[in-house]
Amino acid sequence: MPRITTLTLNPTIDLASEAAAVHPIRKIRTFAERQDPGGGGVNVARVVRELGGETLAVILAGGVTGRFLEELLDEGGIPRQTVPIAGRTRISQTVLDRSTGQEYRFVAEGPRVAEAEWQAALEALAALREGWLVASGSLAPGVPEDFYARLSARAREAGLRFVVDTSGAALRATLEAGGLTLIKPSLGEFETLIGRKLPEAAAQEQAAAELVRSGKVEMVALTLGRDGAMLATAEGTLRLPALEVEVRGAVGAGDSFLAAMTLALARGRTPRDAFAWGVAAGAAAVSNAGTAHPGRAEVAALRRRIAGVPMEGDSL
Repeated sequence: MPRITTLTLNPTIDLASEAAAVHPIRKIRTFAERQDPGGGGVNVARVVRELGGETLAVILAGGVTGRFLEELLDEGGIPRQTVPIAGRTRISQTVLDRSTGQEYRFVAEGPRVAEAEWQAALEALAALREGWLVASGSLAPGVPEDFYARLSARAREAGLRFVVDTSGAALRATLEAGGLTLIKPSLGEFETLIGRKLPEAAAQEQAAAELVRSGKVEMVALTLGRDGAMLATAEGTLRLPALEVEVRGAVGAGDSFLAAMTLALARGRTPRDAFAWGVAAGAAAVSNAGTAHPGRAEVAALRRRIAGVPMEGDSL
């Protein structure tokens, strides 16, 4: 079973809570508080482990908040490797307003990372051979826009399957470097990458298919929120609707999608089946409070609800 290594350059401690109602100025009393280790790659590693895969989370962390992040990962049994930095790891917060069902997300920028620190992150991954590498999340302040592109070149040399989930200039630079197995942008991120609005399904599918035909990436999984998701590969495109679930929080849903799809691919499933597992994991994450908490049994149950894509196994 290939190991899935994740890299998180700008991890966070995710604080989540609920409030009867959110109003300006007044003191807001919260309840159902929880703390989760967060950030794109951290979430992917947590979900891969929950679904039964082997993983390693490589993180940049510093200060007392960095130690708290490590503690949370250790409590969850997530194998980790820390690249120490001078700055303090950021803290983000999400509050669910029960009166409206609206979720308010406050995402901190994060500490500035020095050149020696991001170079150390590259070196930390230099020993990897074979398996899968998932670089997920925004670049921390101070990290160059072509960081993931540099990582892509190293991944090719090491024989790694490279998966990227980022946006903006970082995604554009990484695609120009090529050699990617999978990218998973949201529709907004994909429109920014393409440079035009894609309001219709046909336009989305055409743009994703063209990107695959360019040879820069093997698969594009486009997440569309309430409209489901779309997959483009060399064999064509596939669109799946969103599964109906009770929404309790959206933080980490995309990371859960990416984790399940990557794990399924690593286990030899077809892209279509892996994509369906991603849709199921994303729905399971949305139906649970906190950051990226899809349960293994729940994901399998939701996968069985997806029609039109044969299951290649009862579980991952």
